[in-house]
Amino acid sequence: MRTEKRFTPKLVKRYLRERRGTGTYESYVPWHRVSRSDPSSRGRSHLMIWRERQRELLSDGEWTGLNFSTMLSNVVDLVEQFPLSLEDAIFELARWDIRVDDRLYPGTISIARELGIKHPILKELDEQVLWRPTTDLLLVMRTADGKLELLAVSCKPGSIDDLSRRARELLNLEKSYWAARNVHWILITPKEFEKSVGLTLRRIAPWALGEPSTPDDMAVAVNMARSMYLHSETALLYQLSRKLTGGDVDLPRAQRALWQAVWNGHLPIDLRRGWRPHVPLKLISVEEFAALNPIAARRSAWK
Repeated sequence: MRTEKRFTPKLVKRYLRERRGTGTYESYVPWHRVSRSDPSSRGRSHLMIWRERQRELLSDGEWTGLNFSTMLSNVVDLVEQFPLSLEDAIFELARWDIRVDDRLYPGTISIARELGIKHPILKELDEQVLWRPTTDLLLVMRTADGKLELLAVSCKPGSIDDLSRRARELLNLEKSYWAARNVHWILITPKEFEKSVGLTLRRIAPWALGEPSTPDDMAVAVNMARSMYLHSETALLYQLSRKLTGGDVDLPRAQRALWQAVWNGHLPIDLRRGWRPHVPLKLISVEEFAALNPIAARRSAWK
């Protein structure tokens, strides 16, 4: 039986020895991990594979946030449980080999002092260390002119109105940290998206984020979905399967082609659908499809 663990100065020292929060792409190591040796988080944790690395998500909210994030076509990298710098430091984009100015940007110590709030700390007996705040998801995105930019995303399970004063202070510390770097920061709560959309993404994620489908298969899926818009999801998948294989039934291949076409925005459908497979897919506009995604729309609970 797993025993309850807690954060201690000793634990933070171990994180530093393990080089938590360092690296990029496949080599990134989250600051907090889904591990028996780490303190447990509230709610359910999840391990997801995306772009050849296991993503370590500490809540259902982070899982939904990752699903929304990976639907964006211009995401170059995505790191979870990203630790903020305590001390003044160079801009985080430097770790992605992007040239930035060499000035130091304020760390959480300086920002807490400026905001007039206490910096979070950990104590155990006579030992005391500063606690390192983290951002749930940090997206590295390529802009239309070819440059890279960051988007910081925090996910909370409840309403912002229910947060304590201290929780609001820490969120303001996080927001101010990214604002000092001219990075957009958004807070995602269940109010920023429709519950049915989040549930649909969870159901189709194994196909959408699984073995990659080919562009040709996805193109066939798009054309067939548009021509069979009055038919059930089940009928569409069986017809698509036979089309892709030349007559045989290969439903996994059809599922991957269909849902990856949706996930990548080639086939915008109404994601507010239920789980029942006899219901047809409802086609919507690209603009309506993007509006269902709070990260694409940059909606935030923090105004």
